[in-house]
Amino acid sequence: MRKLITFSLITVFFGPFSGAVLAESWVEKSNVHAQLVLDVLAKLSPEGAGQIGVDGLDEEISDLRSGIHERSQEMSRDVLAELQRRLRAETDSKVRQDIGILIQAIEDSIRSSDLNYAQMLPYYNINQTVFFGIRGIIDPQNSRDRYPAAIARLEKYAGIADGHKPFTELAKERTRERFEVEGLVGPYRGEVEQDIERAETMITGVEELLAGTDLQGWEESYAVLAGQMRDYNEWVRAEVLPRTRDDYRLPIDLYEDALRNWGVDASPTDLIEQATKGYMDIRGEMEALAPLVAAEKGYDTRDYREVIGLLKRDGAIDGDKLLDHYNAVLRDIEEIIVREKLISLPNRDAGIRIASAAETAAQPAPHLQPPRLIGNTGEYPFFVIPLLTQNEDGSWQQTDDTYEAGAWTLTAHEARPGHEMQFSSIVESGVSITRAVFAFNSVNVEGWGLYAEAIVRPYLPLEGQLISLQYRLMRAARMFLDPMLNLGLITPEEAKALIMTDVAISESWAQNEVERYTYRMPGQATAYYYGYAKMQSLRAQTELKLRDKFDQQAFHDFVLDQGMLPPHILKEAVMGEFVPDQAD
Repeated sequence: MRKLITFSLITVFFGPFSGAVLAESWVEKSNVHAQLVLDVLAKLSPEGAGQIGVDGLDEEISDLRSGIHERSQEMSRDVLAELQRRLRAETDSKVRQDIGILIQAIEDSIRSSDLNYAQMLPYYNINQTVFFGIRGIIDPQNSRDRYPAAIARLEKYAGIADGHKPFTELAKERTRERFEVEGLVGPYRGEVEQDIERAETMITGVEELLAGTDLQGWEESYAVLAGQMRDYNEWVRAEVLPRTRDDYRLPIDLYEDALRNWGVDASPTDLIEQATKGYMDIRGEMEALAPLVAAEKGYDTRDYREVIGLLKRDGAIDGDKLLDHYNAVLRDIEEIIVREKLISLPNRDAGIRIASAAETAAQPAPHLQPPRLIGNTGEYPFFVIPLLTQNEDGSWQQTDDTYEAGAWTLTAHEARPGHEMQFSSIVESGVSITRAVFAFNSVNVEGWGLYAEAIVRPYLPLEGQLISLQYRLMRAARMFLDPMLNLGLITPEEAKALIMTDVAISESWAQNEVERYTYRMPGQATAYYYGYAKMQSLRAQTELKLRDKFDQQAFHDFVLDQGMLPPHILKEAVMGEFVPDQAD
């Protein structure tokens, strides 16, 4: 989910406003306001705008020209003032909600951009930016007619196209011009070192994408760009690496700002208090369930950690059988959903695929690849499973996501009734652009994913139920480990040890978790359990209002039909619309 989050947060770039609101329906009226943001997002970050569905941008690349910070901030304040004016004139309650979401997004981005510009040395992972820029065009779900634009984009990245300077040179300039600014904090050393280490996989990944098509004449341009990217990586090693910081922790105001941007409106200390309590409750459930699983499987242990280890050993799935297995699990979960009337399923299959090597390097965890959310012409989400590597002896390397008991919860989270259902609902129900794109944050997205696991869990096999609780334990651990690490209350080594010994997670996953909290996405991991708690609270309050009239399928359908609403606005919709309708 990080990729779409990144594009959503590119709302730091806003632009001039124009046009009167003449549309009739509330969605059409709302979309006119959202267009203020999309127009300039398209100019300054066309890769991101194209990813969410803005047409005509496949040949364009992001703006890294001089003065980008000042220019984008001025544009942001202009559009903010215009939206505030429109809000005062608007009478439709839903449109007012959407304008409020846009205003909040702009205010957040202005604050974040100023904080980062004032305190952090700019650093760009050009390898990953270019890879996803090409990957966004060369996609099996995209029309073949779009593919030639990848060459035009490639030539602009390389500075071969008229009027363009090499993308790597622009990135160097934006970083270099801030070298002498006193007091700036450099990027974390571990992040930069890992980016350099994985750079070649990204570079060759671009070549593999192009070579996998019937496009002609790209080889020379690619060779130029690949050389520039390799040179850029050496420049980063020589000029940026010595300026990195050894302490992963952000300044506290930047960490608290990150929490807000992910959708978390609690303080770090409040998160620790809530999550540690939840963690102990979940662990208690696991301790009660593990002996039942052990008895069923014939294991001579009652310890949940040992039971999980044995389930991984006995249920390992080979890499060439992963796709078939996950498709079979999905069919079983869909039977549960229909039988138990949990939610209304789409009349089509969910997509699952295996990631490429470059995709796996960029996103080593299972995730959802969202479709474009604007102007969608039949593209749907895909649950993407990282590529497994095969050992020399023919055996397959295993992860925490490649064994039978774990496949249940992962499928429920990423596919159905989790993220795939969320994004499919947006595509099929026709919500406003604001609710599909600009209301998006980790709390409302990942909160639903964890909640989706919970509503399926009672109907899974016992071993699937145990692993579902383990995954929930991991999310609760995230909500206290992330702030504890960033407040200096625990060391990375201590956090990793807890994840491995108490949550019973493998060393590689535990390492990824610690990297995530410390420098990859500080604050983001807290959103899962935080959003889940919000969803559980909303459901409890809805049941109390409706009592025997509560219909969980109708409730879940209504929630998804609202789009990516933040919790407080979703609660307003449920209490103001769903509850009165169901009570009649």
